Amino acid sequence: MVQGATSSAGKSFLCAGLCRWFARSGVRVAPFKSQNMSNNARVVEGGEIGTAQYIQALAAGVPPDVRMNPVLLKPETHTSSQVIVNGVFDRELSTLPWRGRSHLLWPHAQRALHSLLSEYELVVIEGAGSPAEINLYDDDFVNMRTAHEASAPVLVVADIDRGGAFAHLFGTWALCNDADRAQIQGFILNKFRGDSALLAPAPQLLAEMTGVPTLGVMPWIEHCLPDEDGVSIGQTNLASDAVIVGIVGYPTASNLDEFKPLEQIVKIVWVRNVETLKDVDFIVLPGSKHVSSDLAWLRSTGIADKVVQLARTGARILGICGGLQMLGEQLVDEADVDGNAVGLGLLPLTTKFKPEKRTVHVGTRFEAMDEPWKSLSGIAFSGYEIRHGKTSVTAPVNSALAGGLGYVKGSILAVYTHGLFESSDVVRALFSGVATTTLDDTFEQLADALDENLEMSTIARLAMIAM
Repeated sequence: MVQGATSSAGKSFLCAGLCRWFARSGVRVAPFKSQNMSNNARVVEGGEIGTAQYIQALAAGVPPDVRMNPVLLKPETHTSSQVIVNGVFDRELSTLPWRGRSHLLWPHAQRALHSLLSEYELVVIEGAGSPAEINLYDDDFVNMRTAHEASAPVLVVADIDRGGAFAHLFGTWALCNDADRAQIQGFILNKFRGDSALLAPAPQLLAEMTGVPTLGVMPWIEHCLPDEDGVSIGQTNLASDAVIVGIVGYPTASNLDEFKPLEQIVKIVWVRNVETLKDVDFIVLPGSKHVSSDLAWLRSTGIADKVVQLARTGARILGICGGLQMLGEQLVDEADVDGNAVGLGLLPLTTKFKPEKRTVHVGTRFEAMDEPWKSLSGIAFSGYEIRHGKTSVTAPVNSALAGGLGYVKGSILAVYTHGLFESSDVVRALFSGVATTTLDDTFEQLADALDENLEMSTIARLAMIAM
């Protein structure tokens, strides 16, 4: 099990690397995280799971399934989340306070964990945040409770780029109780820039104080894995002639991981104020976990008016899922799912929200379109839908994707299907380029880095895998 001294220490990244390292060593391995909190999710058989575990399953070379992330919390406000259990939205649990539902969620995680343990030779488990959040300990089943349940040795990782990594590791160990400390079998320093020899004698001193060895120092790696929350920008294209794509970063923007492949081709900027739109060539309204409140945010920041103004001047604007709904005229909430709201009015569409949630894989093809979207005409791609809401047309408008999956009007394109930019054909048509590094390339890069920088023979022994 990989746990963190802090959030964003690199747990998801290391778990993906471990999944690939063990898989290419001939071990049948699966990822697992009891409970994830993220608005980035992927469709699998049975519903949806967090993107991190979906990616880790791909790294392991096994089909992603709902057991790998049995509980997913999708934040809607600072104090409330939609609760997904075994891939399916649970309305009743979503209404309960966090402390009131942990004991109800843990049995689902237990069953999923033991099911995976019975089917696979090895399960690589990801923790959440830190195991030393003593204010949350009694309700935290994602970290040490899961480690004990699986009898899993724990590696604690710290982000050394932040500074204070040795204090983070020691403090995590010190705040754990004796039983939990016994699970901690190794420390890992992650995201190091520079000469790791300069860290001495700190790793040895830390081992003398805790009895826990540091099993390696991972360098800073520019990789193509999406951030768990999808709001960070990696090494985006900074060429002077690169197309500038502005992705609107409203408070509950979702499925932002689908834009990761674009970093190699265009310059991405996150739009959180009107000024950011000044030099943008291409505007994206991404998915939204709470469309009505994100629309209110767009209006309060002035971005809504600016987007409408730019649309009238012919700027290319793409709405995806919640973004499609925003571009319409009206949101009508018939099931207390999202709230009523007035859309931007750029497309003749009305969306009605009902209790049911749609989670499906989709194969589709763009219909014939005029400029500026003509290059997409006839291109087929695969994606997925994760949404509430059914949209109807209120006046004549051209179809972009059959079956109500997409509409086009002048410079405005709106689609319900996520995964558009994961199609090399679509990306090439829009931006005259494709990503040169694939996900599989990245998995191999990570596995190689583990080999070079961590004591993998020790880690394999801890996992009771003879290598």
